[in-house]
Amino acid sequence: MASLTTVPHSACYLSKTQLSESRPARVSFRPRPGTGFLQRGSFRAARGIRNMPRKAAVVAATTAEKPKKRYPGEAKGFVEEMRFVAMKLHTRDQAKEGEKEVKGPEERAVTKWEPSVDGYLRFLVDSKLVYDTLERIVEDSAFPFYAEFRNTGLERSEKLAKDLEWFKEQGYNIPEPSSPGVTYAHHLKEFSETDPPAFICHFYNVYFAHSAGGRMIGKKVAEKLLDNKELEFYKWDGELPQLLQNVRDKLNKVAENWTREEKDHCLEETEKSFKYSGDILRLILS
Repeated sequence: MASLTTVPHSACYLSKTQLSESRPARVSFRPRPGTGFLQRGSFRAARGIRNMPRKAAVVAATTAEKPKKRYPGEAKGFVEEMRFVAMKLHTRDQAKEGEKEVKGPEERAVTKWEPSVDGYLRFLVDSKLVYDTLERIVEDSAFPFYAEFRNTGLERSEKLAKDLEWFKEQGYNIPEPSSPGVTYAHHLKEFSETDPPAFICHFYNVYFAHSAGGRMIGKKVAEKLLDNKELEFYKWDGELPQLLQNVRDKLNKVAENWTREEKDHCLEETEKSFKYSGDILRLILS
């Protein structure tokens, strides 16, 4: 809504009767011949303002001149908007831009964690179910643009299958997926069919979070539980920065066709994405 503070102070002393009886201001738009300053649309706008009551004309002019709202990160593309929102939902222990207070044990610094092998296995199994679901969704492509995210090099399902097979060879029993993973997989499938902007939010946060904080978690857990063994889950075929940039470009391209409302809806889904991922991450400490 345009602010009425732009109305001259002298207008504030006029009564309603005086305002209603005031003659509309006559606005004349006569460009000098050959200047080409005003286009046909400008003349239509001028006639519209000229026919308005004085007060409405001032408000309309103010609204037209109001600069477009800029969203944090918008100038760099929509992925930067998503990154900005996601970083705010970290704690200060997790990221320097974080603003969230530490509540759950998984939100503390990784160096303070006390993981267990059984809990880590549950985490890997539930993570595999989530990645299986994401990769099946883009393969089936309920919406055509999902196909853009096939074979990006970020896929994790096959890598996790190799890791779980390694644990099995070491004599560990591989558990069935638990409630956090099953619940998230169900919601991902639902989002993908009915709410593409929400699905893209989850897609971005799952893959990009694993490539950053996820790698640090894997390194610290390996130090404490696996004699520093690096799992396949934390390895990529190709240069990870380039793989991530390729996906950023695809995400930005998709979002170019969205309305501001669709973009905002996608950003609002970030908190839900963090909750589902946090529930799975907490399994490491169980």
